Amino acid sequence: MISNRKAFIVGLKSYKLSNNEKIFLKKHKPWGVILFSRNIKSINQTKTLTDNIKKTFKDKNYPILIDQEGGRVNRLNKIISFDNLTSEYFGGLYEKNRKNFNIFYKLFVDKTSYLLKLIGSNINTVPILDLRVKGASNIIDDRSFSKNKNTVSKIGDLCIKLFHKNSVGTVIKHIPGHGLAKVDSHSFTPIVKKSVKYLEKNDFYPFKNKACHFAMTAHVIYEKLDKHNTVTHSKKVIQYIRKKIGFKNILISDDLSMKSLKEDMKTKTIKAFKAGCNIVLHCNGNQKEMTTVANNTPLISNFIIKKTSQFYKILS
Repeated sequence: MISNRKAFIVGLKSYKLSNNEKIFLKKHKPWGVILFSRNIKSINQTKTLTDNIKKTFKDKNYPILIDQEGGRVNRLNKIISFDNLTSEYFGGLYEKNRKNFNIFYKLFVDKTSYLLKLIGSNINTVPILDLRVKGASNIIDDRSFSKNKNTVSKIGDLCIKLFHKNSVGTVIKHIPGHGLAKVDSHSFTPIVKKSVKYLEKNDFYPFKNKACHFAMTAHVIYEKLDKHNTVTHSKKVIQYIRKKIGFKNILISDDLSMKSLKEDMKTKTIKAFKAGCNIVLHCNGNQKEMTTVANNTPLISNFIIKKTSQFYKILS
């Protein structure tokens, strides 16, 4: 039964479940778990880890996420190198040689999907739909397909389609856009001052009409929509995402432990839910912080149950 789970996702500390983590998962029942390089040493080791997580919940489809973008965001780096296969590379190929792009991008997604299934992960937090902007922080940079909104949108659609065909879920990020951020939201709070009209024509555009079960918020302040709160904590911006951008599925916060969010962990968690995030994400594996998040997270809603069931259908 997924109905007794809580609406949060956690990271783990190492290559296997510690006794404390086993107790935590059984007690607090997070909706999902996310993997990082610190959890992945080999295919067999990671499969054992994910099997143990799924056994804890008696659910072969239990959501196990990973950031496997390719390029510098490669959580499988102890297994395989994807260093040169950046989103920027594929965006350039799309714009120069569509035939070659179609061949090579499908190979890339198929190989990635195959490896994720081998290790037991069923959601990849791609595609990044942020535009590449000159003069912005390099936190996005080559992780973006292009500065061209149409290129980003079209490859995003294909990415979602190919992963879903391979029975792997996807997460569009960082909604409604992180490309204009001049500082890294892992460390600082980006503030974007562009007009809503400009944003709708550009940065927000690639996020529209995406057939994706999940989206991840940007820890960015959009001054013209909400001067005081990042997207993750802004009821105004999340309503805008729902009504104007039209995203109707599960909205996940970016990592609550990022320093763009200035409050204590309890406040960060409560504010994200009040703003309209469906699920919150906590990545660093710090048990004390995880417990604070868990204690301030509600059970998953009927909306999340319904949308999770729809996601499960692509896994079968």
